[in-house]
Amino acid sequence: MEDNTTGWLKQMAETPGVSGFEHRVKELLKKRLHGIAEVSYDKIGSIIFKKQGTNHMPKIMLAGHMDEIGFMVKNITKEGFLKFSTLGGWWEQVMLGQRVTVLTSRGDIPGVIGSKPPHILTPEERKKIVPKKEMYIDIGASSEEEAREFGVRPGDAVVPYSEFTVMKNPRLLMAKAWDNRIGCAIIADVMAALQQEIHPNTVYGVGTVQEEVGLRGAKTSAGVIDPDIAFAVDTCVAGDTPGVTTDQAASKLGKGVAICIYDASMIPHTKLRDFVIETAEQNHIPYQLEFTEGGGTDAGRIHIHGQGVPSLVLSIPTRYLHSHHSIIHRDDYEAAVDLLIAVLKRLDDKQYRDLVM
Repeated sequence: MEDNTTGWLKQMAETPGVSGFEHRVKELLKKRLHGIAEVSYDKIGSIIFKKQGTNHMPKIMLAGHMDEIGFMVKNITKEGFLKFSTLGGWWEQVMLGQRVTVLTSRGDIPGVIGSKPPHILTPEERKKIVPKKEMYIDIGASSEEEAREFGVRPGDAVVPYSEFTVMKNPRLLMAKAWDNRIGCAIIADVMAALQQEIHPNTVYGVGTVQEEVGLRGAKTSAGVIDPDIAFAVDTCVAGDTPGVTTDQAASKLGKGVAICIYDASMIPHTKLRDFVIETAEQNHIPYQLEFTEGGGTDAGRIHIHGQGVPSLVLSIPTRYLHSHHSIIHRDDYEAAVDLLIAVLKRLDDKQYRDLVM
């Protein structure tokens, strides 16, 4: 049986929106927050929801990127196969044989990523990872002309296909695009919950664009808001699968929202970090500390906006990031919502000044 939250998360995960093509996700967020917050935009596609509290200051930015990793049609072969470029970071081993959806002007059409089958490879070739440049997308077209008749054009977006699935343990949810639809869902839930809460600040919930290709919407939306404090809400590598050590990834599914102590794009503002940890402990909200040595988030751009913006990343531990099927724990999602609401209820102008002085 599907509850309202499960239905909401299913919509968020299954909606297609690769980098540069986030408009369907944007419309979903607009529908969710209609009548709840003022809406504005930057000029490259990010959407900004404003919720006024009892005071105008501080201005707090909650950023979650709407884009997922995917592909773009580069050209069509004379035989009707699609050659593609990647949008975001892909590892060849998780690509081959996976189903995709091509978003054309005449509707969405299915396809599969293919290459030469192993039956005709030499023993030496079978040991090697097939490079992206040798892959193609098969949409069942017999020629370039037929592919174009289907509506396919170079520049079309291609999205991983995966059905949202509640696993045997119903607290575990498998889908594509948790990176970072779960962040967008959390921010929307927080903005909706603030209707019933007193918060001494102005909150901006932002769905940013093109994070996976260079944190671009984070920069432009921060330029619109000029925030005093920022939180990026994203995902992180779950360190609870075979072969992953605690030294490589410390966060585990179901153990709480992950508070980032370091990533490759930002050293978090330490006073803000400690304030959030204290808030979690005071409210008995489960949390864990995580680090990411090989990646970054929107906060990497936001924290160096203007004179600097005290920033922190809150993450949902996720298994199998940047693949067609990833897994999260609903408890971690709920802890993130609870923690952000608790933080926003405490972050007044005096607290902000104590953080930056």
